Amino acid sequence: MDTQITSAINVRYSELAESSCCLSCGGAINHSKASAGEVCVDLGSGRGHDVLRLAETVGPEGFVYGVDISDGMLQKAQKNAQKLEVTNVEFRKSDLEQLPLDRDSVNLLISNCTINHAKDKQQVWNEVYRVLLDGGRFVVSDIYSLQPVPDEYRDDPVAVAECWAGSVTRDVYAAQLEQAGFTDVTILEESDAYEKGAIEVVSWTILGYKNPKVCSCHSKST
Repeated sequence: MDTQITSAINVRYSELAESSCCLSCGGAINHSKASAGEVCVDLGSGRGHDVLRLAETVGPEGFVYGVDISDGMLQKAQKNAQKLEVTNVEFRKSDLEQLPLDRDSVNLLISNCTINHAKDKQQVWNEVYRVLLDGGRFVVSDIYSLQPVPDEYRDDPVAVAECWAGSVTRDVYAAQLEQAGFTDVTILEESDAYEKGAIEVVSWTILGYKNPKVCSCHSKST
């Protein structure tokens, strides 16, 4: 990730770590259907609330990783886990383009309004595919734009950190998924278009499997 963008995200979300505001554009965990014993990961795990919910669901035989770039959010998440005495979790600081997870190690990956921050979104989706087991799945809430982001905003660290200037169009998003290996993707939720910054965007939640032949799933193409 671009160092200026990383810095802007770190500053913004570290400042918000102790606030009570909602930071997410979606509820991926509500569609995740985690099972006991699964290994899960939350990209952009923030204060760790979804990580802790997943940890309770997967139980002591399962494990949940939270990945975030914000120092403030990571510190808050670790405090929350310690306060609740949750031991089957671990929070790791990392860019999304190089996930600190082994290949073929994850049953379920979730993320809420985080991938749009990444500079190299194709590499992020390549990484998602790499870490998932065959039959593993992702449930991701994110945004796409109705028109390409104007050049003057695309590399603006503040605008990207505000969850809009890093967005790509629906066609580009679908192409990145397919190139990573996710050839059959379900749209679970999709909002009406709304104004965000200098553009219009749509929020959606999508589901995809790595090698869906080893699971029973039904989907419609993006």
